[in-house]
Amino acid sequence: MYPEIEPYAQGFMDAGHGHRVYWELCGNPQGRPVVFLHGGPGAGCSPAHRRLFDPERYNILLFDQRGCGRSTPSADIEHNTTWDLVADIERLRTEVLHADQMVVFGGSWGSTLALAYAETHPDRVHALIVRGIFLLRQAELHWFYQEGASWLFPDLWEGYLAPIPESERDDLMAAYRRRLTGDDPHAQLQAAHAWTQWESHTISLLPNPAHHQAHAADQAALAFARIENHYFVNRGFMEEGQLLRDAHRLANIPGVIVQGRYDACTPMKSAWDLHRAWPRAEFHIVPDAGHAFDEPGILTQLLAATDRYAGD
Repeated sequence: MYPEIEPYAQGFMDAGHGHRVYWELCGNPQGRPVVFLHGGPGAGCSPAHRRLFDPERYNILLFDQRGCGRSTPSADIEHNTTWDLVADIERLRTEVLHADQMVVFGGSWGSTLALAYAETHPDRVHALIVRGIFLLRQAELHWFYQEGASWLFPDLWEGYLAPIPESERDDLMAAYRRRLTGDDPHAQLQAAHAWTQWESHTISLLPNPAHHQAHAADQAALAFARIENHYFVNRGFMEEGQLLRDAHRLANIPGVIVQGRYDACTPMKSAWDLHRAWPRAEFHIVPDAGHAFDEPGILTQLLAATDRYAGD
């Protein structure tokens, strides 16, 4: 990865309805504009994400999506939808980056948001780099939060089930929603940590303690779990299969798809389906990786992709 850097500018965008969205600019103000879209939803950005881009050649915009990271109010799910975030990206492009076009980079939920933005504003996307493809279809949600990945990680699944009584386990996302949005602070945090640790322990091919600690603090876990659950219960505020249906809008956009072969969170079928719907994009399967961006094979492909589009 590129060396650690600090922002040369940062601030908050008033997104309306009480939301203040934190943003920062790093790298070269005269470089190629790029926006980094973090995962979750609800995860927020980290300093490591700045290091995916050559700071000499890129003008790098990172921002914490509504309700998470440094954005306020924390864990707020009101006026927080995919299309609110697409509108935020467009405002940040014009008001912060001051760019006609930009490279759009997203992994996991960030790939979902990147595709939603690119299909809405294809003329504003210079290139699209996506990793750990998540199309937010019902089957994908069922796989990870109801039954599927549970067969690979039955030991970890017990921790995910623990806050939910057997009588409510026929719809685990709904059961979690009741707790994450309820009035009992203890139940909220118990559910938030169980939800968050399930994902944190399953995102890489091999265990990584740094992943396990990523959202260990109470407020970080609550923002992550509550916002993710809000989006997933509402099916991403999209029609079933919408991102694939509208993939023809990506036809003139060059790009790269990077996918770990053994990704248990967002299994490879979604990346394969996107590859077939968007054949112009290069498709890289990493044979010895899961879901996390910092697994060596995935990171190598992501850095190669950002280098490719830095100055073309």
